[in-house]
Formats: sequence, C-alpha cells, structure tokens
Amino acid sequence: MLTLTCPIETRWHPVPAGAKLIGLAAATLLVVALRTPLAVSAGLVVAALVYLAEGVGFARHGLRMLRPLWPFVAVLAIWHGVTGALADGVVIGARMLTAVALANLVTMTTRLDDMIAVVERAAQPLARLGLAPRTLAVAIALMVRFTPVLFEKYGRLGDAWKARCARRANWRLVLPGLLVALDDADHVAEALRARGGL
Repeated sequence: MLTLTCPIETRWHPVPAGAKLIGLAAATLLVVALRTPLAVSAGLVVAALVYLAEGVGFARHGLRMLRPLWPFVAVLAIWHGVTGALADGVVIGARMLTAVALANLVTMTTRLDDMIAVVERAAQPLARLGLAPRTLAVAIALMVRFTPVLFEKYGRLGDAWKARCARRANWRLVLPGLLVALDDADHVAEALRARGGL
C-alpha cells in the first residue's frame, strides 16, 4: 500500500509511532485550548518552525499537504468578515491549520504499517465488545491514505469541468465525486478480498 510518508528523512522519522500519536493528541488539545488570535497565531508559527527546522524541502512538502484546507479557510474568512466576527474566524482557521499541520507531520514521518500496529494494540480492549482491532486499524489507515487521494481526484474533476465549461461547477461535481469514491472503495474491497480479507 502506498503511504503518505515523506521521502525526506527527518529527526521525526525514528520516533516510535505510539509516541508521535500521543504527542499529537496532547498538542491538539493544547491548540484547541488557545482562545485569542495572538495565541493561535503563535501556535501556527511554532508548527511552521517545526517544519522549517527539517529543511525547506520538507516544509514545502508539508505546505502542499495543507492545500485541500485553503478553500475552507477562505470560506471561514469570508463568513466571519461578513458577520463582523473576524477575530473568531482567525482563531478557528488558525486552530484548524495548526491541528492538521501537526497531524500531517505525524503521517509524513510515520510508516502506515507502524500506525496500523499502534491502533491495533490500542484497540485490543474493544475486542471484548465484538470489534475486531485489526479491522478498525485497517479502516483508519485507509481513511488516512485515501482522504488526500479523493481530494486530488475531486480537484481533477474540477479541472475537467473548467476545461469544458465556462460556468462554475458548484454542486454539479458532487455526484461524479461520489461515484469516484464508491469506485475506489469497490476496488479496495476487491483487493482486500483477494488477499484474504480481514
């Protein structure tokens, strides 16, 4: 399976996946606790410095991983600008960017099979409730892997629409995007069945 691991080696790559996931949970709770625009902006700057400390190439790769978030940030800025609550928009947008950037740092520096192993170990107590830990771990790994893939494919659908029509696509891409997601899910299910299933 392809992973989102960045080929640029960093000091974060050797850190165990479990430690990184615990650190990510703690950092995300800290980011959510920040309330003022200055505090959340400082958190975003710290996240950017963590990336830059590993080199400009790594930071650029991390910035590319944030590309799907920019439309959401733009909508937040416009909405809060219109409603006169721009400070709230800055707080929400900076929190979102910081949390996703930190999550991307974990996925960029952790092999997917290592993350699967950690989630599987953490989910062992759920086996008593009838939930298979392996199934949960693979489901989370598939979500991590395919979210950016689906964003990319949706972007291609948008590009195809722009090449054929002068009007904006809007809601018209929802159905083709859904069909692409279902087609990918069908292919992945077939591949899992061919390899013995879960």
